[in-house]
Amino acid sequence: MTRRIPELTALTLLCSFFVASFTSGADWKRHVVFEGEHTATAVAADYTGDGRVDVISNSQDTTRLFVAPDWKPVVLDQTKGHGFIHSETFDVDGDGDPDFIGARYSPGLAVWLERPADPLKDRWNLHPIDSTINGIHGLLKGDVDGDGRLDLIANSGQPVGELPNSAVWLKRPDRPREATHWQRHVFASGDADGLSHYFGFGDINGDGRPDISLAAKGGPQAVPAGTGEWFAWWEAPLDPAQRWKKHLVADKHPGATCIQPANVNGDGHMDLIATRGHDAGVLWFEGPDWKPHFIDTEIKEPHCLAVIDMDGDGDIDAATCGYGSRMAAWYENDGKGRFRRHVVSSDQCAYDIRALDMDGDGDIDLLIAGQLSRNVVWYENPQR
Repeated sequence: MTRRIPELTALTLLCSFFVASFTSGADWKRHVVFEGEHTATAVAADYTGDGRVDVISNSQDTTRLFVAPDWKPVVLDQTKGHGFIHSETFDVDGDGDPDFIGARYSPGLAVWLERPADPLKDRWNLHPIDSTINGIHGLLKGDVDGDGRLDLIANSGQPVGELPNSAVWLKRPDRPREATHWQRHVFASGDADGLSHYFGFGDINGDGRPDISLAAKGGPQAVPAGTGEWFAWWEAPLDPAQRWKKHLVADKHPGATCIQPANVNGDGHMDLIATRGHDAGVLWFEGPDWKPHFIDTEIKEPHCLAVIDMDGDGDIDAATCGYGSRMAAWYENDGKGRFRRHVVSSDQCAYDIRALDMDGDGDIDLLIAGQLSRNVVWYENPQR
């Protein structure tokens, strides 16, 4: 039985009414990229330069490039101990093509794979980013210091090691191919306890500087016992290299995993969309006072989250995949923060979801790395 979710307000019940009426995923065509191995993360970009979106995923210490449209696999790295729990992709070395970033949970390790001149035949050289942070569950790219170049955000979520219960941003070096590590800045020093998970990035308080949101699942694995189960955000200072100020959004949310900023109801204030990926529920917090509104009280283990305008109507929607419910879904926002659930698949698990145009037809599709489903799949948006 799903655990009771607290703080059900009248508006919460109204939102629950909206999700009770949902559409099926029969029209979302399923495309299998890879199957047969536990896969925690997958990212997509045009890695071959042919105008098509390809996929890179990691399964059981092996990182593979899957070339669109037939998804022919090319092994990029097969190093023992390189089982990555999360990943990112962007042009790390500034040569005009996308590279791959992977992170191992514990002992912590972040590396990047350099896309070579011939991505199908040449070696993808592996370069270090960080090996000090421990308990890397979330990776997120963003221009933290406003210099026009993407940086990397990561957590050190284990309660042991050099930086316990912390989170950092890593500044990309001027010469990343030659660097032995990226410059590390601790923005959450010991105040991100309880097994933190995934990040959000954006100007939450309207001061013109991007802030960082984060969630921590808590539960019996957390040390000390009773920590975690919170959603929070960290306020960026004038100098982002200094420590940031933590603001608690809500606690006593078992299994909290994802939280991302977005203006949900069009009132000009930044809100936060969140999931309880190691328990149950999708919800949003209304800024600036963080009043909670549940979008879906039923979905179990929605471990991932994409926040984007899924239907092109100008407001922000959300998508997730609950591995406990074996259901992928997106939630249609009416522009006022009332959501309707659309089921994309009723037989899919996930640790990771990405929302992007996979087939170049102008709408947003969903790429899912299914850990318990042992696959990588993408679902084709039927709107076009």
